[in-house]
Amino acid sequence: MNSAPSSLLLRDVGVLVTCDAERGGPLGLVRDAAVLCRGARIEYVGPEAGLPPLTGEDPLTISLDGCVVTPGLIDCHTHLVFAGTRLDDFEARLRGDSYSAIAARGGGILSTVDATRAASNEELQELMEARVEQCEAHGVTTVEVKSGYGLDTRHEFRLLDAIKVCNRRVIADLVPTFLGAHVPPADARVSSAARAAYVERVISEMLPEVARRGLARFCDVFIDEGAFTLEEGRRILEAARSLGLGLKVHAEQLAHTGAAGLAAELGAVSAEHLERISDEHLAAMAEAGTVAVMLPGASFFLRDGFTQADRFRSAGVKMAVATDWNPGTSPADNLLLMAQMAVLGCGLTIEEALLGVTLHAAHALDLGQDRGMLRVGMRADLAMFRIHDPRELIYQLGSSPCSGLVKNGRYLRVEAARPGRIRLGRA
Repeated sequence: MNSAPSSLLLRDVGVLVTCDAERGGPLGLVRDAAVLCRGARIEYVGPEAGLPPLTGEDPLTISLDGCVVTPGLIDCHTHLVFAGTRLDDFEARLRGDSYSAIAARGGGILSTVDATRAASNEELQELMEARVEQCEAHGVTTVEVKSGYGLDTRHEFRLLDAIKVCNRRVIADLVPTFLGAHVPPADARVSSAARAAYVERVISEMLPEVARRGLARFCDVFIDEGAFTLEEGRRILEAARSLGLGLKVHAEQLAHTGAAGLAAELGAVSAEHLERISDEHLAAMAEAGTVAVMLPGASFFLRDGFTQADRFRSAGVKMAVATDWNPGTSPADNLLLMAQMAVLGCGLTIEEALLGVTLHAAHALDLGQDRGMLRVGMRADLAMFRIHDPRELIYQLGSSPCSGLVKNGRYLRVEAARPGRIRLGRA
């Protein structure tokens, strides 16, 4: 059997969105472009007229007929490993109930914990694989996935193991994050002693095993009203950092707690949500280089105020955009729709929104030296779109114009007639 070519040439690219500011402008646009990939890396990116003579084996060559090509999109905040829905919560919010009131009577995250614990490993695996495939169909090649719907040692490890298995079966790279401190589980709410015991269990039992088994790259904590306190979050994050895990923080979504300042102080790679961040902590994030991950789907779904980009821009904070795909507050699979909402709701520019789902999203996963930008030597992850102007990615609300992916230098076709089905491409 003949092996597939180890090189790939994309020709007739109408507009190449490199996200490389050294090429001029924030998006580093190159017209009439070509990209040559050798193995999993980019060997040439630039005007097709400047393509050097090809040596070695003939590459698989694909003509894109003037389409737009971007770096593979990166969804840097999701909760994909769960079972069940939160339809009752949705109806309750439409009747006027608050997020906190729903959670207080056993709805919210705890209802998803019950459904997820009840699901078999096979069910969780199938659900997650299907969700990742939906992401891929929108042009996504890297997805962060949090645990957090187990909330005890056995079930949290089930979820992290499911992410690990799924990562071997899907096209996109999955970046696992341990979120055992999502909210206190039901049995930790009966007393302050039970709550303290759960925090201690996360620190002394779960985190060391997560680090020892290499089950996660990051530790996240939800520090907010109804979740964990600033001091509890500090203890968990400091323990995670001492074990070599990177840090991420759910911060300032429902109430101002100071969590964004803590994220900056501890060197977290990102702080996420941030609807109620203070100017002081914005400045701290900018100084620390902590990326702001905006989640407009959650703001819209909860009918809460959007995070306002002008404050982040003025402070010099990098802004990423993600789906926050979860069953309760952002049941959203379309990362480009979130970028559109970030422009229309949060006030990002078109350029900022596209950087927010590519280069800045890569930085929010500490992957900015590897992907999120098209430059010689970087990972050959690309997305192809059936459009001729990159602004259409933000203009066409909710559309899915992705026609193909390149993942680690391998071309895969997205079949528009069967959304979500991705097949090995042919020249």
